[in-house]
Amino acid sequence: MAKVIVDIETVGFDFEAFERKTQKYLLKYCKSDEEREEVKKKLGLSPLTGEIVTIGMLNPESQRGVVLFQNKNEEKIAFEEGGIRYESGTEKEILEKFWELIRNYDQVITFNGRSFDSPFLALRSAKHGIHPAKNLSGYRYEFRAHCDLLEQLTFYGATRRYNLDFYAKFFGIKSSKDDGVDGSMVGELYQSGRYLEIARYCARDLATTAELYFYWDKYLKF
Repeated sequence: MAKVIVDIETVGFDFEAFERKTQKYLLKYCKSDEEREEVKKKLGLSPLTGEIVTIGMLNPESQRGVVLFQNKNEEKIAFEEGGIRYESGTEKEILEKFWELIRNYDQVITFNGRSFDSPFLALRSAKHGIHPAKNLSGYRYEFRAHCDLLEQLTFYGATRRYNLDFYAKFFGIKSSKDDGVDGSMVGELYQSGRYLEIARYCARDLATTAELYFYWDKYLKF
């Protein structure tokens, strides 16, 4: 069975770019300046208020993959590094490439992919008039088509959820966060034009997820 690990990085749109009515709607439950700022910081967590800037794919068995990333429509970049092919494009272009590649795999592996990556990929694709090549959500309790490691490690929500870094440290796996970058920094890095830093961070996330998958597959899969 051909397997691929998938991970995305997202950023929120500029809050001031939304029309006033939308801004008011987004802030309707906020009672303080702190809460309003928190909403603005989390715009990248929804496909309706943010976009995908990086899509990573890794074959956990061959350890080869691709990271597709946005660089604000600047000169196209394409190179290979450490078994990973890096390619730049617009959000529409990287989504089209992703769906073209994902057809070749039988099992998708993610960390929190059912709740985050899958709906984000589907809705942002629909926004660009792209029909997804696969249903990445599917039946929640069947891991052969989509193995969401967060679902597996919480036994489908029976136990507390932790982030990827926490699980990696628990199992003695090198964490992608050990190099000083985490998901909360992606928006700032993107605004600073540090697109390759985001792409390489995504590649490290893929590697950590692969190690976590091997651990689950060996000791916890039934």
